[in-house]
Amino acid sequence: MQPRNMSMSGVVDLAAVKAAGEAKAKAEQVRAEAARQGGSAAVPPSALVIDVDEAGFERDVLQRSAEVPVVLDFWAEWCEPCKQLGPLLERLAVEYNGRFLLAKIDVDANQMLMQQFGIQGIPAVFAVVAGQALPLFQGAVPEAQIRETLDQLIQVGEERFGLTGIVVDAGADAFDPAARPAGPYDALLEAAMSALDAGDLAGAVQAYKNVLADDPAHPEAKLGLAQAELLTRVQDLDPGAVRKKAAENPADVTAQIAAADLDLVGGHVQDAFGRLVETVRRTAGEDRDAARLRLLELFEVIGADDPRVTAARQALARVLF
Repeated sequence: MQPRNMSMSGVVDLAAVKAAGEAKAKAEQVRAEAARQGGSAAVPPSALVIDVDEAGFERDVLQRSAEVPVVLDFWAEWCEPCKQLGPLLERLAVEYNGRFLLAKIDVDANQMLMQQFGIQGIPAVFAVVAGQALPLFQGAVPEAQIRETLDQLIQVGEERFGLTGIVVDAGADAFDPAARPAGPYDALLEAAMSALDAGDLAGAVQAYKNVLADDPAHPEAKLGLAQAELLTRVQDLDPGAVRKKAAENPADVTAQIAAADLDLVGGHVQDAFGRLVETVRRTAGEDRDAARLRLLELFEVIGADDPRVTAARQALARVLF
């Protein structure tokens, strides 16, 4: 994880932050000033998850990043994968107990921030540590990988910038990011999430299927099933071997499909879609159907409203008709 200097032209001037050493000194200065004023007050768990806009970015993200790593969750209401990732990140923010702060950014309302960070698709997750920007991951990512990334981020914050986090008053409120009125499928959906957390992909798949057996159009269950099935397919793959085989055998439809799955899990959404569209273009019969169907399954993982899905659907139509 290598931080890079962050320049937010039009939002805030960070020209003074030119190197990690300067950023660390700045962070230490901020903490020293807070100590002189009696130290930072403990915050309730609910304060670990905040909504951020362009007007408050300097105060809520850049200034706070001098005391704690700030994780940025770029999302939108129409983004189905965001609806899975967002609550997970909120839960982890509370679980990590002040070792990082989660800042949620609605890209529809904050186009300038989206452009400044070079966001090509959502969900996209970045971090800011002592004024330094770090890309973390994009797209559908397993919780275990997210935890590993957060642990590395916290280590960078501590070792390179001396960030020790913020103090949390656990009794200040009863914040529960997952709290909501009970619904008819909440128990099954919770069982699916618990299975995913435990690495029980088969259990998660079955739990989502149980919901869909009663409500075939249930959006959360459809998305969850598509993601769980994708993770099931790639869990035992050797990425190097799969990519080598796909590169050496462009006509091997099975290899191209497996490589597309790996592309998507790695956040390379457009690569995955492009690979399968091209496979559909140059094949026929059962091979073409296999590539086409897998592409439709990957559309489910990302969500029908994502512009990358819209573009890929148009590309698929062109090669089919």
